[in-house]
Amino acid sequence: MSMASVTSLVPRGAPPGAVRSASDLAAPEQAVGQRVLPVREELASLLPHGGLRRGSTVVVRGSTSLLFTLLATATERGSWAAVVGMPGLGLLAAADLGIAVRRLAVVPEPGAELASVVAALLDGVDMVAVSGAEPALAGPSGAGLARRLSARARHRGAVLIPFESFGARPFGDWPNADLELSRTGTRWSGLGGELGESGEGPNTGHGHLAGFELAVSVRGRGAAVRPRHGVLVLPGGPGQPGEPGEPRPEPDEEREPDRGVRVG
Repeated sequence: MSMASVTSLVPRGAPPGAVRSASDLAAPEQAVGQRVLPVREELASLLPHGGLRRGSTVVVRGSTSLLFTLLATATERGSWAAVVGMPGLGLLAAADLGIAVRRLAVVPEPGAELASVVAALLDGVDMVAVSGAEPALAGPSGAGLARRLSARARHRGAVLIPFESFGARPFGDWPNADLELSRTGTRWSGLGGELGESGEGPNTGHGHLAGFELAVSVRGRGAAVRPRHGVLVLPGGPGQPGEPGEPRPEPDEEREPDRGVRVG
């Protein structure tokens, strides 16, 4: 993928002027003035600043649904988000978990230019989630690269979100990360009752999965050095391919959500 395809951010068939370059994707004036970007109430109670502090690095591990939920409220209120390195990203699932996908830029396969793509997006997007960073972080230069990306987020007032999906090879500790949010368990509801993480439970022969509870742990530096734990109650459906136990809403054929900006 060339850098031209990143900086243009123009999806096929988009009307002229509908999408701007990454450096022009500045948040609305009211969002720029916010030192802390808003999150759902259940997450706000776990975070030391009650939201995503601009300039911080927040690691998310083990759950795409947790990542989507973390981005949702800020995009609903006018902020922009970008997701890099997630070719299987489901925009319908993102919309059902509250993301305003018309303010979501997607770079599915940045390849060897992952670091350059993330750096460019941090210049003009409020929140940048990056997955598949393990190869770039390998070797003696990996820690330095991570520090540079975190420093760029801090300088630009963006939030960098390194993401490790369920079952992926761990990338280890991200140097200078301010917070780490991890999925610690999942409990399903539906099929006539509640199901544990293994999918076993009473009354399991009929009905539809109605939702699930996501157990979350938050730890970090400073005020967050002591771990906090909470539960998110989310809509649910069948598990996502490649992420065992990670539910997503079922497609709704009656509704066509806004499409995110897809790049590359």
